[in-house]
Amino acid sequence: MTRITQTRPNPDLSTRPLVLATDLDGTFLGGSEQARRSLYSWIENNRHIVGLVFVTGRDPGYIRSLTRSQGVPRPDYVVGDVGTTIASVDHDHMLSPIAELEADIATAWNDASARVQSSLHKMPGLKLQSSGFRYRVSYDMDAESFDDRALDIVAELGLDALVSADRYFDVLPKGVSKGPSLLRLLAHLGVDNSRCLVAGDTLNDLSMLSLGLPSVAVGNSEPALIEALAGAPHVHFAKGAGAAGIAEAILTLGMFDRTAA
Repeated sequence: MTRITQTRPNPDLSTRPLVLATDLDGTFLGGSEQARRSLYSWIENNRHIVGLVFVTGRDPGYIRSLTRSQGVPRPDYVVGDVGTTIASVDHDHMLSPIAELEADIATAWNDASARVQSSLHKMPGLKLQSSGFRYRVSYDMDAESFDDRALDIVAELGLDALVSADRYFDVLPKGVSKGPSLLRLLAHLGVDNSRCLVAGDTLNDLSMLSLGLPSVAVGNSEPALIEALAGAPHVHFAKGAGAAGIAEAILTLGMFDRTAA
């Protein structure tokens, strides 16, 4: 469920010493139950100093269900749908897309859904996902039967293709992904980039992990992501999986006043 609205920057979030911008599957939702429970509890007990942004391929309906009924902390903001949704989150867990931040995304997409689906119809290795995304088309991908011609078709349409985890094929507006949308949100909120810790585990997180912000590739990250980030001085390569890797990075990078937390 979504509402289209225009919002003002949240002054509380802009002054919090740490803003965690994290992927969900395999990252914030990854690792052991104990590690997740520990991280979630720490966040909830320190909301006065910790801001939370989900940066995910998941859609608003999934995120609202996740945080309302499954014990996952409610984020302050969401960069969802692989960067094509930028939304605030209210106390009823409703996501409200921020119109001024999504205007360029909508323009770049230019109602391309029907053209994409027609062009990729019956393309080997791709199965259309049923969710009604606004500014993307997504497929489940079978790596063994996938035909590379799909990449050329998307490029000819003037759009971007993103393959992640050898399982997902996303068609996105040109130049739109998790990283650019996160930067747009941080600027809108007045959050200094140095206070934002970015966390991820797959190639669809590369665009945000390569921004130069303090970052963590959690311990269960796919090898292709680790290879792409090799040698990046701003990235902490965690030993802990999922939530444990995030906690490890927060402690290692010392991004908050420990006495306050």
